[in-house]
Amino acid sequence: MSLVELIARADERGLAASGLACLDRCVPLLGGDDEVLRPLWGALADGSGAGWSGRLERARGALAAAGPEDPAEDEAALLARRMLGTAPAAPAADGVREWADACSVAALRIHLLLDPAADAAPVDARRQGRTDGMSPLAAGELRRQITVLELLAGPGPAGLRQALAVSTEGRRVLRAVVSRRARGRV
Repeated sequence: MSLVELIARADERGLAASGLACLDRCVPLLGGDDEVLRPLWGALADGSGAGWSGRLERARGALAAAGPEDPAEDEAALLARRMLGTAPAAPAADGVREWADACSVAALRIHLLLDPAADAAPVDARRQGRTDGMSPLAAGELRRQITVLELLAGPGPAGLRQALAVSTEGRRVLRAVVSRRARGRV
């Protein structure tokens, strides 16, 4: 099943976690530490989304000041900031599907921008399953997005814990890419 189909079938909890996972993997572009979005994951874990709005505002405040210097990273950081800025006030809000979809597109675009391997195919084609010739960094992001949505389709909290683990692994990958690019500029 394609990423587009998985997003279309996801429930509100799955959509909120999918959007949060995309944002979480892109935190290195915003200068945030690995724990900055952990409280939002906690709000999803309890099932009610209680405290999401306050936790979201604290995360926005913590990530407000950082910014990269590389032009490619500037565009990537802008996309990441947009994900954070457009997050819904509640994980079950009307706009959660649009936010999750926009986060999916933005995260893939970020990975394409930061991947030194050329990938001329449009992001929408990648999300619909056309992966031939896909750059390695973006292919990994696409796999993580699909895995997160598949994990969240199941019942219970185990899927959310596993989705967080997938997101953590993706954040480490992107942090290494950002660090390598920074060393190359010095």
